[in-house]
Amino acid sequence: MPIGGFSANRPGLPHPVGAHVLAAPTAWRSGGIPVRVARHADRCVLVAGPCGADDGEVRGLARRAVPASVAWRWPGAYAVMEDAGNGVVVHTDPVGALPVYAVAWEGTWAWSTSARFLAALAGSRIDVERLACAVLAPSLPVLAEGRSHFDGVEQLPPGCRVALPPDGSPYAASATWRPDPVGGPPHLRLRNALTSAVRLRATADPALAGDLSGGLDSTTLSVVAASMLDRPLDAVTVHPEGMTDGADLSYARLAVAASNGRIAHRPLPLTAAHRPYTRLHGVPVTDEPAPSTLTHTRLLGQLRWMRETLGTRTHLTGDGGDSVLFQPPAHLADLVHHGHYRRAAGEAVGWARLRRTPVTPLLRDAAAMARTTRAQALARLATNPGERLGTGDVRWFPTLPVPPWATPDALRLLARAAERAAARPDVLPGLDASVRVLVDEIREVARTAAADAELAASEGIDLHNPFLDARVVDAILRTPLRDRPPLHAYKPTLTKAFADTLPAEVRARTTKGGFEADHYSGMRAALPELLDSAGLRLAALGLLDLARFRADVRRASAGVPMPLATIEQALTVDAWLHAIDRTPPPVWASPVPGKAV
Repeated sequence: MPIGGFSANRPGLPHPVGAHVLAAPTAWRSGGIPVRVARHADRCVLVAGPCGADDGEVRGLARRAVPASVAWRWPGAYAVMEDAGNGVVVHTDPVGALPVYAVAWEGTWAWSTSARFLAALAGSRIDVERLACAVLAPSLPVLAEGRSHFDGVEQLPPGCRVALPPDGSPYAASATWRPDPVGGPPHLRLRNALTSAVRLRATADPALAGDLSGGLDSTTLSVVAASMLDRPLDAVTVHPEGMTDGADLSYARLAVAASNGRIAHRPLPLTAAHRPYTRLHGVPVTDEPAPSTLTHTRLLGQLRWMRETLGTRTHLTGDGGDSVLFQPPAHLADLVHHGHYRRAAGEAVGWARLRRTPVTPLLRDAAAMARTTRAQALARLATNPGERLGTGDVRWFPTLPVPPWATPDALRLLARAAERAAARPDVLPGLDASVRVLVDEIREVARTAAADAELAASEGIDLHNPFLDARVVDAILRTPLRDRPPLHAYKPTLTKAFADTLPAEVRARTTKGGFEADHYSGMRAALPELLDSAGLRLAALGLLDLARFRADVRRASAGVPMPLATIEQALTVDAWLHAIDRTPPPVWASPVPGKAV
């Protein structure tokens, strides 16, 4: 459901077929993305995406200078575009939950919330180097920073004021958001921000529904949303068919019982048709590979059932909560860097016990990271991007081991991406290491979650992730080091923020149900299809050795212990390439009747 436009205001500029022209120079909308337009004299301002500003506040943006904090001043996930006749200025969402892209086209800039639409306009091909990063280094978003999956289509930097000149010359971006520490109780900031985020969605659609997995994040959202409605909230708990007493269901029922009738519990059994890896050739097309690609039959089956049975149009999930609320291991390096040695040792012991790992390597890694800058770590990464740095150690850039089916060409592309990353200046210098690491991780989670929202839109559902709203993330990341929770604690800021609304058993829960068994059974059931077609497109691009890849898939389906992350990432990207191949690209039309771009 994209919106877009051009930085030049000249006659003859095209728009996608079927798009609606907005009451603004060169701007268009395709689908139902919320857009509000304000005009005053020669100025026009658009607010795209769910935003808690009232109409008077939106009108005020056109009457005076747009404040630097505009993209996180109100609840929601939105961007602001201003056009005064001399180019367009885009104020990007600090988290990237509503990514904005741009491509140079015929002496101007075209911008949009969809990279795929811009690629169709500019005739852009798939960016093979970007695919190599997505497959081989998904835990290193820094390698692909600012790039879409299409050549020449750039993601405008989040949390910035980006000036797109009308003549297509290079744009200028300046960071406006920076999560420096502020005073005040972080749990109160989180409560206010998250409550406002949920209220925005409940006001827009009082018939909204939510996930209720029994975990802390989804339960919090369900309880908060239910308190705002004049009817019971439809809350769905998916569970394996025939298992009606699992932990997720038990905790979900505790939340329902404590809601005093405000939550209508909707358990939904999952059948063999919902197994992971099922019908990967049927994944709807999205801007980039969606995190739920391998489980799309489960997600879309749930959403389809909700729309047909409950009449759901808007759905809340707890996605993003883990990234926002957990401390990264780099927190130990911050403690060492600031001289809090006793606290660092205590937290390292607590984390080592939780993970059943030796404590000495953690402290050694923390001390090494405290002496290493982000730029130095990037330079090291550029010299050996395939180096195994681990996935849980205290490091700036953890990565996964390079799989045996990665081709030399793919590794060369990865090295080139690492060199480019090392040469880029950091737009947020001077932050504590844990905060800087979280910014990268949260922005990656938020941007890819937009692809999941595209999957949901294919079923007529508007998917929202309130934990990824800029004000929610801002509330957490601005916490001073002295007030940050211990590394081994389970989301204490959230439990303290909503201690008066969550059942005690849910607040005390530190685990969450999983579907790992479903993944193995799904892979075994889908093995003939996977061995027949999986990896073909990545192999054609020279990124994987097909025989070795399929051998790994066969071993994984048999339950042989091995890292599954890169296999699953390759299957996800390959399925996305198939969706791109079989789906006609968006068509752009010029104002001349019968002429298409």
